[in-house]
Amino acid sequence: MRFVHLLYVALLVALSTTGLHAPASLEARLEDVRATLSTEQAFWGLYVADVESGRVLVAQNAEQGLLPASTHKLLTTAAALDLLGPDYRYQTVLYFVGQVDGATLRGDLILRGSGDPTFGSPSWPGPDPLRTWAQELARMGIRRIEGRLIGDDNRFDDRPYADGWDIDYVTTQINLGLGFAVGGLSYHDNIVRLHMQATRPGAPLAFTQEPFDYLTIENRAYTAARRYGEAIRIERAFASEQVRLTGSVPATYRGTIELPVANPTRYALAAFRHYLEQAGITVAAELFDVDELPAPPRYDRRHALLVHFSPPLAEIVRVINHRSHNFYAEQVFRTLSPDGSAEGAARRIRAFLQRQGIDTRGLTIRDGSGLSRKNLVPPAVLGQLLVAMQHHPNRDAFVASLPQGGTRRSTLEDRLRDVPVRAKTGSLLHVRTLSGYLTTRDGHTLAFALMANNFTTPSSRIVRTLDEMVRTLHTAP
Repeated sequence: MRFVHLLYVALLVALSTTGLHAPASLEARLEDVRATLSTEQAFWGLYVADVESGRVLVAQNAEQGLLPASTHKLLTTAAALDLLGPDYRYQTVLYFVGQVDGATLRGDLILRGSGDPTFGSPSWPGPDPLRTWAQELARMGIRRIEGRLIGDDNRFDDRPYADGWDIDYVTTQINLGLGFAVGGLSYHDNIVRLHMQATRPGAPLAFTQEPFDYLTIENRAYTAARRYGEAIRIERAFASEQVRLTGSVPATYRGTIELPVANPTRYALAAFRHYLEQAGITVAAELFDVDELPAPPRYDRRHALLVHFSPPLAEIVRVINHRSHNFYAEQVFRTLSPDGSAEGAARRIRAFLQRQGIDTRGLTIRDGSGLSRKNLVPPAVLGQLLVAMQHHPNRDAFVASLPQGGTRRSTLEDRLRDVPVRAKTGSLLHVRTLSGYLTTRDGHTLAFALMANNFTTPSSRIVRTLDEMVRTLHTAP
């Protein structure tokens, strides 16, 4: 035995002197990546597990609640596929209550929403449903409408903004997909596109609104003589549909910005009136929110005049996770709740996670998109959810919703082309996250949740660190 012991010691000495060492742990290799790129200063939370066995390979600050940014959408979409099913479709219905007098409808046209995020959405191809309905009524011979246009948005509660959103998300945020109000009756992503063009030096900026003139625009912006640079400023009060443009643009300027509407229900009704008039129908009707009526309409004995169906939920969640579509995520999130509230949706997601055997301590849910800075999600929750969804009946729809590295028109378009990975990105100020699945060189599938919070180093360096971590996981023995 003494001889064996001496031989073992001699072997250790030989290995150390020749520079050969036992392979570093996976966690140590990830720490080396952070050290190499000088990103140890960030607060990191990591969780990596083997999908087949469930064995945890890395767990660092894994139980700590962290800001997830858009990886929060994994909770929303997984719960939606579980609770609603991949074939679920939203229905938006047009009812008529009244009398038909020749070519005139006298009574109430009621537009009843179900929270459909794709209704008239510029993010979804196909004809505008409100334009289609207006043209259909014209083909029926309708030439005049007298009475009321009513919008029923009661599928959701009347709190359109989530707890923890920045105020500029819902007033003046431009072209980042952040500015919107949630609504049971929503249209065109609840945004107006403002197309702008320079004119001549000293003259006002030219602009048009899409899909129609809805916002009240006070245009104080003008065209400057310079050729480069732009400085357009937007001034707007909270919950107002009045916008002031100031500043100046160069003589060559042409661009588009997106502005959120404050009242989604009225926006949808105004759009319907616009398309009815375009179809040659005179509209002598006032616009009403259903809450302005003495009592809500009863639909048990009403026959639908026209119905619009959304695409299947599986296609909607693919848009959410491929393009990180915040508006779609919030609409689906509210759909999970029986009363359309954020609190009810959060309870449903928490219960779904618990049914998967996931410990939800440390989890705080304030919205469905990850925009709220009051969301807190431990890396272990995300990682365990990913493992659970690999064994879920709706696995295929969930996995297909995640973009592969290098996928065009996705948040991974310019990242991880060289790695077999499907993942969701996340980005907020001082937050970068990445969670999903990858296949190792030896054929194992790993679920990973990599989260960086509270950093002040350049965000590009954090993103590079995340990607190098994924490559390290891919090459792990």
